Amino acid sequence: MMNHRYDDAWPMHGMVDDARPALSEALSKGAAALATIVSLGDGGPRPVGTQMVFGEGIVSGFLSGGCIEADVEGHARACLSDGRPRRLVYGEGSPWPDIRLLCGARIEILVERITPEEAAVRTLLDLAQRRLPAFWISDGSRRLCAEEPLATWSGAFERAYDPQPRLIVVGGDPTALAVASLGAQAGFETTLVRPKGPSSPPALAGVAYRRDGVETALIDIGLDAWTAVAVCGHEPEQDHAALLAALPSDAPYVGLLGARRRLPERLARLRSDGLSERDLAKLRAPIGLDLGGKAPFEVAVAVIGEVMAARHGQPALARHPLGV
Repeated sequence: MMNHRYDDAWPMHGMVDDARPALSEALSKGAAALATIVSLGDGGPRPVGTQMVFGEGIVSGFLSGGCIEADVEGHARACLSDGRPRRLVYGEGSPWPDIRLLCGARIEILVERITPEEAAVRTLLDLAQRRLPAFWISDGSRRLCAEEPLATWSGAFERAYDPQPRLIVVGGDPTALAVASLGAQAGFETTLVRPKGPSSPPALAGVAYRRDGVETALIDIGLDAWTAVAVCGHEPEQDHAALLAALPSDAPYVGLLGARRRLPERLARLRSDGLSERDLAKLRAPIGLDLGGKAPFEVAVAVIGEVMAARHGQPALARHPLGV
């Protein structure tokens, strides 16, 4: 969601983490200001590389717990007006000691004006559309972007972008709906696949819907290295087809909802259909972190939590595949 101005009462704009959609929208109306955390000292609520976008009627993202966003917007609007980049420092060494950071951090932010015709931003948005990584380098005045890492220069900051994380949920019962809904809210590009399901899609914001065959749907959507597949179908043939398509793919996370006692039978059938032990080692079954809950949204929290843990390399949270 992108607000028309900074609103510290209900900062809904801060729920969007990926700056690229807002940047694309802002550039469709003219120039945009991009604010990036380029240095951080003594902690802070947001990591280096976090960004906000300011454009005509657009504010998106957040850089702190609400301590600096309104001030950053003022500098961003000035940058849009005069075109000069800014380096803003908050916390220790700041020229604005009255702006206090409750976390005690030191935050340095680069604010730059970007125009729609710039080659670097066109490359950034094109790579995002094609679901390819991007490497963005900028010193505020000069910008480069490419699919591979580039040589940087003095005063420049490099930020790597991954494609938007994608979630495919197979199924149509309340648990599958809850997983898809929470995935979309968490920022995943989410698709619900229910073969031969109702002609009308479910009333879930941000969730795409497909009712064609599961194998066709998964291959057509794409199973790349930034895709998670949650098989929640409760239909053995459909679930089996989904696993046959997902496990050998580049998708790093494949989870299966179902009883633990049936798992050996399912694994044996997958082996007989040609899947390797390497393929099977990817499977997380039963799906989700062991949080103890069985209600639809309790399961959804467990599934999305496990997907995120696996994505961020948190082995203490991401349970071993096959429930071990």
